[in-house]
Amino acid sequence: MRAMVLAAPRARLRMEERPDPIPGEGQIRVRVSACGVCRTDLHVVDAELPDIRYPIVPGHEIVGRIDLIGSNVATQARGDRVGIPWLGSTCGSCRFCREGMENLCDRPLFTGYTRDGGYATHAVADARYAFPLGEAGDDGAIAPLLCAGLIGWRSLVLAGQAERLGIYGFGAAGHIIAQVAVWQGRSVHAFTRRGDVAAQDLARRLGAVWAGASDEVPDTPLDAAIIYAPAGELVPAALRAVRKGGRVVCAGIHMSDIPSFPYDLLWQERQLISVANLTRQDGLDFLRIAPQAGVRTETTAFPLDQANEVLDMLRNGQILGAAVLRP
Repeated sequence: MRAMVLAAPRARLRMEERPDPIPGEGQIRVRVSACGVCRTDLHVVDAELPDIRYPIVPGHEIVGRIDLIGSNVATQARGDRVGIPWLGSTCGSCRFCREGMENLCDRPLFTGYTRDGGYATHAVADARYAFPLGEAGDDGAIAPLLCAGLIGWRSLVLAGQAERLGIYGFGAAGHIIAQVAVWQGRSVHAFTRRGDVAAQDLARRLGAVWAGASDEVPDTPLDAAIIYAPAGELVPAALRAVRKGGRVVCAGIHMSDIPSFPYDLLWQERQLISVANLTRQDGLDFLRIAPQAGVRTETTAFPLDQANEVLDMLRNGQILGAAVLRP
């Protein structure tokens, strides 16, 4: 197999030839056909997440077909198309797992972070955490749904029944969840970097009633806002934009420091909450909803050996929609 490997903090990925992995008990091996490039991959490469074990193969929006099955796997077969998400495994026994909050598991494994991921020709996964995808849809178009879509969906649920919804950061997750929100009948307001005309135009094409810079304030207060950009300075901006009793959801796994802000922005029962990871039920729910909502991802495909260049483009805000690597 071939894989793009991160050998040290903030190093450039390097292409390596490795022996084909052999799945263990309860595992499957997938021949990767597409792997989305997620902002969390940048947080791994840039050593912004704790306890990274090197070397590691990034990537957790994996679409492929099972080509080898370990022992004690009864629900999947060779040739099945599956999706491998960020949540790679949970302990099943801690308080959070027992109470239906496996996204907060005390002893989890994460694809492309604590176990090798999909910037490769093959990937091994726990069969219980791989989603069946069926045969409809293009592999590259589906890949961003497996994190941008799933985390986006969880954040949308946590935003509650907001009729006027703000989306801060209109990248992979933003452009997917905007489509779901519009389908649900919500009024979507898209906030981007100042001058990002392409992202603002995309937001309008996808049904947003307004698109502009993240430092602008809407004429009418929002019911809720979701922040997908990893920029802490957006928190007070979003709080300023929501109504009394409104909610701001921070959807990233990592965010720069939040600057101090006056208590008045939080007062009047505004709420500030975060999203952590996902559950398998989130995945099942969203993968059922996405085709009903007619979600179409805006993707650009790149060969696997251009992973470094693609990460640079993502870091610099040069990707419209989502990027996908094709082995």
